[in-house]
Amino acid sequence: MEALKVDAVVIGAGAGGLCAAARLAHGGLHTLVVDDKDRLGGRASTEEIDGFKVNIGAIAIEFGGVFEETFHTVGAPLDIRAPEPASSFFIDGKLIDVGRGGWSLLLGQLTKQASRILEKFADARSGNLPDGRQSTEDWLKGYTGNATVHAIFRNLCAAIFACNAAELPARAFLTYFTSKGAFKKFGFCPQGTIGVWNSLGSAIRRNGDIWLGTPATAIHTTDGRVEGVTVARDGKQLRIDTGLVISNAGPKATVALAGEAAFPADYIAKVKDVLRPAANIVINIASREPLIGHPGIVTFGKTRRLCNMANLSATCPELAPSGWHLYVAYAVPVPALGDFDEDTEVELALADLRDQFANFDQARILSIRVMRDDWPAQRSCAGYDLPRETGIAGLWCVGDAVKQYGNGGTQACAETAKIVTDAILAARPRVPQAGRV
Repeated sequence: MEALKVDAVVIGAGAGGLCAAARLAHGGLHTLVVDDKDRLGGRASTEEIDGFKVNIGAIAIEFGGVFEETFHTVGAPLDIRAPEPASSFFIDGKLIDVGRGGWSLLLGQLTKQASRILEKFADARSGNLPDGRQSTEDWLKGYTGNATVHAIFRNLCAAIFACNAAELPARAFLTYFTSKGAFKKFGFCPQGTIGVWNSLGSAIRRNGDIWLGTPATAIHTTDGRVEGVTVARDGKQLRIDTGLVISNAGPKATVALAGEAAFPADYIAKVKDVLRPAANIVINIASREPLIGHPGIVTFGKTRRLCNMANLSATCPELAPSGWHLYVAYAVPVPALGDFDEDTEVELALADLRDQFANFDQARILSIRVMRDDWPAQRSCAGYDLPRETGIAGLWCVGDAVKQYGNGGTQACAETAKIVTDAILAARPRVPQAGRV
């Protein structure tokens, strides 16, 4: 078997893996990224269908926070356009822009119990949170029985965390909306989401390389320490020697690559018992007629499965051929953290779209992607995350199964990359500068 040596190997070219690799390369480590797909971005990449740039999963990139800071740190341009207004609610056929009035404006129009709910948000900001066992649905039932309010909360859980309100811990929901980014500022990339990953890839290649179409087939360890990775490249097995491996493939796949025997028993137990992969349905839609005029993302009220929809071509016309509008709609099945009938759930989502938009039947469906199982919307639902440390020295996990509590999306993945790489770089021996002791 052929072999080579690098400072670090990153398995998986998704959001967490690319952010980690860029930070390591910028920090002076010769870094190699390997991925079994033929494009960057993992579950947040882009494909072309009949001239449309269609996003596979995530579409919205948050401004501010760790994600944007990563690009500034490594010197990679971040080409993002912010829609204005960015987000609204679409309830009973009417748009409600809450950009200025926030929760108070929205809930005040729907329930007399708005003040009670808002008080609980204030309590959460001061650190008074549920214990993590109560679901968001049950927490909300304690303050209102209004069906539209419950529908909105369900669809917010679905849009951000790819799960239902009955499945998401209320503590995680409140943590996100009171102390995390809460998607207040975001934008779309005019090249499709893959555009941001291509930019980050260029930064990685300054002090490393990216091998696409190159699956990792094994992680090698000895005496509790990582010592290399084997990949399948050009029809051959290639051994890469390294003392540092970051996996963006998820804890389950990471364990499979290294073998259960390499890990502490308590870590294996967590992989088997804690992880809760979350599912969603991504529907990319092309239309000659506009379905909705709002340029950003709308969250729906009462629906069966549909949770939100983005009007991509309003802000980034390059994503669609001339004369076409491009939308992407997201739906979350019931249950999202367990088994479900895929055909039935897709049909319910399509029925929602027909109900919401009278002219939907003239639109063209470009793709329907059900993200579940080993290719989920989230590798683990918020509130069910594993540690980034694996119990093997030099082997770390990043991504959306090892998030900080209550975080979500690409921002959460970028945050895991920063936490891990900061720890790695801080532990490296400092090299004295010339002329200094």
